[in-house]
Amino acid sequence: MEEPGWTIPYRSDKSTEFKRAESFESDMLLLGRITYEGFAQAWPNSTDKSADRMNSMPKYVVTTTLDTADWNNSTIIRENIMGEITQLKQQDGGNILVYGSGVLVDSLMEAGLVDEYRLLIFPVVIGSGKRLFKDNRASKLKLASSQSFDTGGVALIYHPATQEEIK
Repeated sequence: MEEPGWTIPYRSDKSTEFKRAESFESDMLLLGRITYEGFAQAWPNSTDKSADRMNSMPKYVVTTTLDTADWNNSTIIRENIMGEITQLKQQDGGNILVYGSGVLVDSLMEAGLVDEYRLLIFPVVIGSGKRLFKDNRASKLKLASSQSFDTGGVALIYHPATQEEIK
């Protein structure tokens, strides 16, 4: 899958390994329709170790418009979406990875179904684009870990803060 052009100068072996580990630590992918369509077009044509992982792992696509999901091991979730996702989270293992899928992530946040935020920050300001979090949403987070890269980028992992941690 091709990255946005502005991220390329900030890519490094360590940041690539961070993203690779993220996928290998996950048991399934959960994607919105737009992200799913982009991934389903790109990943089956890739041939490296990460592509093998992405192509083989179970994928769940949240959509009301797709009739089929033909990418290997893909299942459509169309109804009772948060209930279905809650059931997926309760399965053994159950580490669910979400890439992109802003509308879906916002719904997951609202439902309290996000356990971890993994953010890559790059030393560049674009000045436009989609907001990461919806207006007027207050989400208290606790830093779980951070890693800096020699290209100036930073990986941050946050967990939702508990009431005790907020005080």
